[in-house]
Amino acid sequence: MKKTYKKLKDIVLLVLFDAVALIAAVFLSLAMTQSPFHLNFDILYWVLVNFGSVYFFFALFRLYSIVFTSVGLNDTLKTLGATVCVYCVNIGCMIFFPTIDIKLATVFCIVLFCLSLLIRYSQRLYFAVKYSISKKNKNKVRAMIIGGGSAGTMLLREIQTTDKIAYLPLCVVDDDETKVGKRIYNVKIVGTTADIVKYAEKYAIQEILIAIPTAPKAELKRIFSICEKTDCKIKTLPGIYQIVTGEASVSALREVQITDLLGRDQVKVNLDEIMVYIENRVVLVTGGGGSIGSELCRQIATHNPKQLIILDIYENNAYEIEQELKRSHPALNLLTLIASVRDMTKLKDVFGKYRPEIVFHAAAHKHVPLMETSPNEAVKNNVFGTLNLARCADEFAASTFVQISTDKAVNPTNIMGATKRICEMIIQTIGKHSKHTKFVAVRFGNVLGSNGSVIPLFEQQIKEGGPVTVTHKDIIRYFMTIPEAVSLVLQAGAYAQGGQIFVLDMGEPVRIYDLAYNLIKLSGLEPNVDIEIKCTGLRPGEKLYEERLMDEEGMQKTQNGLINIANPIELNEEFLWKTLEELDKAAHSETREMKRLVAKLVTTYRPQD
Repeated sequence: MKKTYKKLKDIVLLVLFDAVALIAAVFLSLAMTQSPFHLNFDILYWVLVNFGSVYFFFALFRLYSIVFTSVGLNDTLKTLGATVCVYCVNIGCMIFFPTIDIKLATVFCIVLFCLSLLIRYSQRLYFAVKYSISKKNKNKVRAMIIGGGSAGTMLLREIQTTDKIAYLPLCVVDDDETKVGKRIYNVKIVGTTADIVKYAEKYAIQEILIAIPTAPKAELKRIFSICEKTDCKIKTLPGIYQIVTGEASVSALREVQITDLLGRDQVKVNLDEIMVYIENRVVLVTGGGGSIGSELCRQIATHNPKQLIILDIYENNAYEIEQELKRSHPALNLLTLIASVRDMTKLKDVFGKYRPEIVFHAAAHKHVPLMETSPNEAVKNNVFGTLNLARCADEFAASTFVQISTDKAVNPTNIMGATKRICEMIIQTIGKHSKHTKFVAVRFGNVLGSNGSVIPLFEQQIKEGGPVTVTHKDIIRYFMTIPEAVSLVLQAGAYAQGGQIFVLDMGEPVRIYDLAYNLIKLSGLEPNVDIEIKCTGLRPGEKLYEERLMDEEGMQKTQNGLINIANPIELNEEFLWKTLEELDKAAHSETREMKRLVAKLVTTYRPQD
């Protein structure tokens, strides 16, 4: 209602202002062409005709539906077109009204065009004058714009024609050397990105605004690495789609995010094309309250499952995602169960009652240091929880079983990674013989923003004033965001043939020390000056780098270049099942024998004690 009222108010104001402009144009044109001028019936009829023609042609050219803050060349041309049409009517009036001559008609239309255009540009002119007057205001943020293209031009125009944010753009840099020396809205393009540090110092820049929304992540990372040599705060414009829709403005500027610094574009998957296998099926997500599990539930909920079952042992997380999905998808057939994957009796009851057709197994103990101090729990939960679930899926004829694995399963140096490798072996073996169920595992690295990931930890440490702790200066990890990891897990489920291990392409690994350094810079602080980065030494079971494949595994490509298939390793199944029986007893007996048995199954694992 408010929007309709405002729109109607703008139209009425324009109509009234045009009436004033028309009357002013009449008197001015008469004064300029007839001295002295005399009002007569010809003039009166001529004015009435012009009222009708002006409103008709201005409405026809949609001059009453403009947005004052974005008036531009297109609106100028439309005003010119409408005025030319009015001029043609005035030429016709000369036939009927002898008092009207070509000189009067011409001057009238020129004045009318100028006044009409002035009305439509009034708001932009007001802010431009206000900006010019307040240009030396000390309260304004001294800014540098990176990017002299359409986005940078749009940004500069809005800064100078809005009072939303008090920026004072002092210079622009752009890597197109043909632009250097030119001006955009009277702001000079002083150099290329190689000159950022130089001109940041020269103009005492406080904030750098990156206006290159189409730039690849690798390019943004390079630009940021230069910007971080300054003491400036850094902000960036969002994606190109927001420019197209008109959202990319001063108000759309955001802080540079850690995902901007990974050196690659985020993975985009068209889930609508591959999620047919979810529709009208009963889907079970274990660990549904966790970081990966909850995002799986969100994406599954949008693709019309017959029923979505969330299973989690931790009730608080399960409750949160349940309430979120009830709000966002009120028609969703949703069931939340509090249960442990260790409890085979409970799992059989769930499968018997609800008959899940697709299972995503995300429940696991995953914190490396905690599992090193509680290794038996890692075995009980990860290995035998997976075994219980896989056997139920096979017994109750689920169609697809997707195991969430990790790159820590490759040549593991910790018990968590070793248990995950055993889970892959279980999936591969059961999948090889299952008559009804396609078993697959999906292997990926660290997930940004997940529970226990380094970014939330670093942010908390920065908030507390430091130090930010990194185990080793050279430690590197593969990273993905939660949504892209989950979308690729869902796509792997669509590709499932049985017994496969899908390996997700996560680009180049990232140095954790660099993440900590950049995060401190993003917070507007100086690393190792305001916030110390402290190297604490590798934790038990931790290695400097992770691998995606074992030596004996090869790689097959899928039609999605971001998902590959590891060639399966032949397993001694009799040895596997016999050792698992011994491992089950050892884990529940809380003996050191347990780790020796894990090492028998995963030969690359070397227990620390």
